[in-house]
Amino acid sequence: MKAIIVEDEIPAREELEYLIQTHSSIEVTNSFEDGLDVFRFMQEQETDAIFLDINIPSLDGMLLAQNISKFAKKPYIIFTTAYKEHAAQAFELEAFDYILKPYDEKRIAAMLRKLENAYEQRNAQSQDKALPSQPRTAEASTVSASGRINLLKNDKIIVTDASDIYYACAQEKVTRVFTRHEEYTMPMSISEFHARLPQQDFFRCHRSYTVNLSQIREIVPWFNHTYLLRLRGLDAEIPVSRSKAKEFRQIMRL
Repeated sequence: MKAIIVEDEIPAREELEYLIQTHSSIEVTNSFEDGLDVFRFMQEQETDAIFLDINIPSLDGMLLAQNISKFAKKPYIIFTTAYKEHAAQAFELEAFDYILKPYDEKRIAAMLRKLENAYEQRNAQSQDKALPSQPRTAEASTVSASGRINLLKNDKIIVTDASDIYYACAQEKVTRVFTRHEEYTMPMSISEFHARLPQQDFFRCHRSYTVNLSQIREIVPWFNHTYLLRLRGLDAEIPVSRSKAKEFRQIMRL
């Protein structure tokens, strides 16, 4: 796996390169101080990951990332910055992570492990697509389809397995997302969030809810031929609306 560092402060650049070398097998092939230089480089060459400061000369890191995100082959973007206020915008660009300065070595090490794992999984999926199509069992299909999704919490982007999400619900202009032990607030509608999930695993059971079908523990009949869903390890009850009840019964073979 190859990466570049975009950082105009030499001490920060050297520290980050040391941490990458110490905690991963990622090869840092180039370092840049200027955003335009990076953009020219990316137009001619490819890299697997970019460690990108936001406050850099000529073309700031956020604008640079917006342009890079339009490339056919998108590298993983890891923002490295002293500013918390850009985290939501970084999420919208589907950045892999958002690291605040000064660097925390444990935080960097954990991010690098996730980055290498994500890279290996993406390569494996690319190889699968290149092979002649073969019948797959339902179990294999579910495993290959379940990917990762970026969740936002406390100015950090948390890379999460989609299968760890239990349900999500709309709250005004944001969406609250629940795993077994955590809650996240996403700056988007429930429709937009649901579209990012593996569609075979999640069901839009109500205009304000989407639920992970594999986490349903109990289906409770409710009034007007609707249902309440109870999930494994959670106290929450998720409604199935009347308009979705027929489709739900078909999916669950009720």
